[in-house]
Amino acid sequence: MRKEFLLSRQSAIINFTAKYCDTREKLLDSQAFKTVLTSYMEIIKSKDNAVYNYFIKRSDNDLDNMVDNLIVVFKLLLVLQVEDISKIDSKYTLYFDKKEYFVELIEGIYSFWRKLERYSVVSNRRQGEGLQNVGFIEANNNFSNMILGVYRRIEETVIGYQHRVYRQLPAGANAGLIVNEVKWPCPHEYSFLERVPFIETIILEPPFIIYPKKNKREGIAKEVFTSPLSEASVNEHHWFCYPAKVGNLLAYIYFHKDFMCHGVTLCNLFELAKEDEYRNKKPDIIYVYGMKDFNNEKTTCFYKDKENSIILGYANYHEDIDYFGYMKTMILTLHNVYMMEQGNLPVHGAMVNVVTKTGKESNIVIVGDSGAGKSESIEALRALSENYVKDMKIIFDDMGVLKLNSKNQVVASGTEIGAFIRMDDLEQGYAYQSMDRSIFMNPDRENSRVVLPITSYNDIVKEYPVDYIFYANNYEDEDEIKFFKNSKEALKVFKEAKRLAKGTTSEKGMVTSYFANPFGPIQRKGRCDMLLNKYFSILFERGVKVGEVKTCLGITGMEKEGPKKLAVKLFEIIK
Repeated sequence: MRKEFLLSRQSAIINFTAKYCDTREKLLDSQAFKTVLTSYMEIIKSKDNAVYNYFIKRSDNDLDNMVDNLIVVFKLLLVLQVEDISKIDSKYTLYFDKKEYFVELIEGIYSFWRKLERYSVVSNRRQGEGLQNVGFIEANNNFSNMILGVYRRIEETVIGYQHRVYRQLPAGANAGLIVNEVKWPCPHEYSFLERVPFIETIILEPPFIIYPKKNKREGIAKEVFTSPLSEASVNEHHWFCYPAKVGNLLAYIYFHKDFMCHGVTLCNLFELAKEDEYRNKKPDIIYVYGMKDFNNEKTTCFYKDKENSIILGYANYHEDIDYFGYMKTMILTLHNVYMMEQGNLPVHGAMVNVVTKTGKESNIVIVGDSGAGKSESIEALRALSENYVKDMKIIFDDMGVLKLNSKNQVVASGTEIGAFIRMDDLEQGYAYQSMDRSIFMNPDRENSRVVLPITSYNDIVKEYPVDYIFYANNYEDEDEIKFFKNSKEALKVFKEAKRLAKGTTSEKGMVTSYFANPFGPIQRKGRCDMLLNKYFSILFERGVKVGEVKTCLGITGMEKEGPKKLAVKLFEIIK
């Protein structure tokens, strides 16, 4: 990133490497402050706002002149009283004819700034040093306090008294990024990505609330057989790379600055790789998110790069991809395609490791598509665990993979350290109990989501023997648990994957989805059929309990009670 400040799509990116304002005067003199002030004035101008009309008339009806004059007045208000400013230059007297308008202006600018998604970025060109993290945290805190101080000093000078209640709201960056230039064995086809900086550290100021334009995902990623990057190019100053560990795979996730909120949200869902895990390393997965290709239609696709042994994902720059689901599901699709080629079976579901008070250990997998109730059932188990178990670990909450170990035993591991959950389906208040770690998305809209970390990376990559595997039925409410007698009977239910759609995607009503997994298996159905027959035969041969659970999540009025009843029944079975 070359510029000291960028303002676009309701987000502000502050480049501390290019310029760091360590005094109030530098802040008001900065191009960043002028850009924010001008943008705010243009917004209230479009609304024929009384405050704008008041100040523009006192600036010869010239917007640039008004902005420049206001910056001078703000600087003077840091050190002088209103009466003294009028003595310095009589033209400024007009600005204080109606002090209530000046106060409304100050409050308006401050509110406009705080409603922006705010990111600070610093480039770290020194390898192997950790002290810069401490310095960056301190710099972010000082920057936030300085903005608060400027806002309060100016307003209190105008109103003539000090406030009696102070709210220490985060006024600086919501998130800070330390980025680095990284060398990796980049194939020629991807050379235009070589100079994009890698994210080394993320510092969040929770609760982090974002407002993407979309709140649902539509369709699935299609496989293409020519590279979508054949004629691509990027401005590396507008891009970032999040090096992620997706299960045991290494992924380089490149995103455009205008979708910064989704790139930063990745830190609550996928483990950020350490520098020694990606420097001079070729990734298994590459995802390019937000590429400007001049296509008016939304494009989300993936491509198997056989020559370089990379699974490539692509989403073009389009307003319709402004939803975290497009970030998450593509990454999982790429992971799942890679896993199936290795002979492993990806499962869309949730898994929990439970140790009862008697010491018995059980590993439970619940399979289901979006809205089936898998995550909600795991959450119900967690909520009731105190009464039933000694220890409980969530291994994965959305996507896992089944493998065969050296003893031909079916084992499972996860992909994500966090969960991407509908707030409506959580126990009331749970998301807010965890708000010190959470990232909220459109909390005031239907299908609002929260992304929060739930487990450690070491736990998700450990391979756990599967003891129970269930399909999540969300549309029936009798017999909380039913076990299948053979693999043929089980596969019929698991493959059909019938559910009542909850509106988490564009689907509505009773729907089916192949093996409840539109992220890889449906695109490679032939390969997945072979794996399903193989793994389910082994599950029954090894005595693993395979069944169906009734989550009731699709039944009106049962969204909370259904998972609770199921959790109690599960505890009765495994105790």
